[in-house]
Amino acid sequence: MHYSEAHVFRILENQTSAVTFILVGFSEYPDLQVPLFLLFLTIYTVTVLGNLGMIAIIRLNPKLHTPMYFFLSHLSFVDFCYSTVVTPKLLENLVVEDRRISFTGCVTQFFFACIFVVTETFMLAVMAYDRFVAVCNPLLYTVAMSPKLCWSLVAASYSWAVFLSFIFIYFLLTLFFCGTKFINNFVCEHAAIVAVSCSDPYISQKVIFIFATFNELSSLLIIITSYIFIVITVMKMPAAGGRYKVFSTCASHLTAISIFHGTILFLYCVPTTKSSWLLVKVASVFYTVIIPMLNPLIYSLRNKDVKDAVRKLMSSHLSL
Repeated sequence: MHYSEAHVFRILENQTSAVTFILVGFSEYPDLQVPLFLLFLTIYTVTVLGNLGMIAIIRLNPKLHTPMYFFLSHLSFVDFCYSTVVTPKLLENLVVEDRRISFTGCVTQFFFACIFVVTETFMLAVMAYDRFVAVCNPLLYTVAMSPKLCWSLVAASYSWAVFLSFIFIYFLLTLFFCGTKFINNFVCEHAAIVAVSCSDPYISQKVIFIFATFNELSSLLIIITSYIFIVITVMKMPAAGGRYKVFSTCASHLTAISIFHGTILFLYCVPTTKSSWLLVKVASVFYTVIIPMLNPLIYSLRNKDVKDAVRKLMSSHLSL
């Protein structure tokens, strides 16, 4: 069935006032509301401080003005934005009884969450390519990874994410929603939204499945290919010290990739039956709340340059 843009906007206008969603979240565990609030508040605080701190350190230290840290600053920005789209509403719903969210609010949250998760998917792939060039073509690294190329790769990641988010929203708005519906999640995630649709969500589900599969396969192909060449190059290095330095630099990135893609793949592999909604919620917490906190910790704790920059910054402030 063909839907014009006017038709979609008409649906949105009609449903905005008539439809209300209630985010179930973790309300089935009343005794855990306060402990979960304190836990997620702590995680969000660490996320904000960690990611904004990482951006500030990279901007303030000239030694970190390299392509690798340029991409890392954008990864931190995406993590900060992503967590900010999701966590404040989660915290609110843990302390108030009224867990309603408007149709427009829910669609808006889904739209921005899509933008940042897709951007992160390809930002990690771009960072893998950057490590490949740095390890396999070190003499040509500064020429190959020019500022123009770096900006182009970042802009492409954001642009593709925005484009896909508009497609997902378009097909989501072709669905019909009626009355007050309970969304069995703490975030307006696609599977939870279409589960309460009053019309057949097959096309919307198929569209998001196709693009999500494409994103995962294409980004993982870039990452795996890059690291195969990195491993081959490293194994040819005569000095063990050189091998250790390369592997320690790449370890942070591989850790972030494993956690992010492992969670996304797990989430898409879990069937959304009633018995599996708790698993879906736990997986959603992991990649929307916990991963944005882990990334700056992973890169700061395992990265000598970042640790040296933090020490230098702290010592300069203490000496004032």
